[in-house]
Amino acid sequence: MPRIGLFGGTFDPIHNGHLHIARRFADELELESVILLPAGDPYHKTAPRTPAHHRLAMAEIAAQADSRLAVSDCDIVRQGATYTHDTVQIFRQHFPAAELWLLLGMDSLLQLHTWHRWPNLVRQCRIAAAPAPRQQPRSSPPPHCKPGWPKPLPKAACTSCKPSRCPSAPAKSANSSPPNTPAPTSPPPCSAISSNTNCIAIPAYNFR
Repeated sequence: MPRIGLFGGTFDPIHNGHLHIARRFADELELESVILLPAGDPYHKTAPRTPAHHRLAMAEIAAQADSRLAVSDCDIVRQGATYTHDTVQIFRQHFPAAELWLLLGMDSLLQLHTWHRWPNLVRQCRIAAAPAPRQQPRSSPPPHCKPGWPKPLPKAACTSCKPSRCPSAPAKSANSSPPNTPAPTSPPPCSAISSNTNCIAIPAYNFR
């Protein structure tokens, strides 16, 4: 089963910090591919941005630095506001057998309860979050998470996260037109936290 990470952002511009955290997610979660998703029209951001085709081109150039990085124009070619929930559904339809990971910054995780259809979103994929540099780890759960906020543990403590290596990783670009495939199912519980970073993988049952 391939493990695919979805890493969205305005990427205006994409920089070494984005690439560093994408690589760390790939390393710590053992992802075959991390797909960079330059934002189209994110409903929660209104500041002027560099035109999407320029941001997409910059992301494609940056992704050449690591064979595990790919780029999709999925959130750019869609009309209207782009919601993460819809993006995940598209990739679930494209890769029905894949283990999908939504890769977030800790700030985004703390605002997740304000996102479009977030209760359904957290059951369509696994979620991993990483704090910004110098950001202190949170000692209590966000309001949309249940008690029992995950604590840092060595990765070796989580045996259920070991992937089945798959030689057929997704292509360097992902088409945005979903095929007709069965609806996704909820992922099994899993919580893996690397001892080398504060990257936290959060199981769906931890959300309210």
